[in-house]
Order: sequence, then structure tokens, then C-alpha cells
Amino acid sequence: MSYAVLKFIHVSCVILSYALFTVRGVWMMRGSGALQRRWVKILPHVIDTVLLGSAIALAVMIQQDPLNDAWLRAKVAGLLIYIGLGTVALKRGKTRKVRVAAWLAAQIVFGYIVLVALSKNPALLYYANP
Repeated sequence: MSYAVLKFIHVSCVILSYALFTVRGVWMMRGSGALQRRWVKILPHVIDTVLLGSAIALAVMIQQDPLNDAWLRAKVAGLLIYIGLGTVALKRGKTRKVRVAAWLAAQIVFGYIVLVALSKNPALLYYANP
């Protein structure tokens, strides 16, 4: 599979995963029964599995290693935090207030992950060459 196709799959899964997380968060805040639909419980896992597989394949293809590349290590750390916050937001939060706070924090962490991916800089600082 070519790099371009793999990257398209990865970015498409990022968009789908985030969109579905956002919608599920809105449903959570509204107390919607839509969260109990079978497809809502299954589809995120399918998308996230393809997303993870494409991420690993891309890292191998471009010879990036989270142990040696700080930007990739920051993305992985951000992803773990995002997943943790997402589970609190959609499943484990004891109160609506806690779930909403976790959902909002997850939005911020997602933004960080995307910015690190685009800049390849975990500190998100731009250093211009003189």
C-alpha cells in the first residue's frame, strides 16, 4: 500500500473517530438514548482499530519510533490521555458535570495531538530559520 493511501486512511479515520466522539458527547450531555444503539457501541471500535493499524503502519513506513522521536512520543502520550478522558466522558464519569468536564478536556487534548502531528513538534513552538 502506498504512503498516500495509508495516510488518507489514517486521516479519514481521525476525522470519523473525532466526529463520532463529538456526537456521542453531545448525546451524553442531552441524555439521549442514541448512545445505547448497537452501531454506536460497535462503530467507534472498528474505526479506532483501523486508525491504530494505519498509525502503526505509517510509523513503520516512515521509520519513526516513539522511543526516539519526541513528536511521536508526544502523540502517543496525548492519545493515551485522550482515551482516558474519553472513557470518563462517555462511560466512567460518576456525574454529568464530571463527564462534561472530561469531554471538554478531551477536545483540548485532541487539538494538541493534531497540532503535534502537523508540526512534528511536541512543544508546539515554531522556530523560524534566520
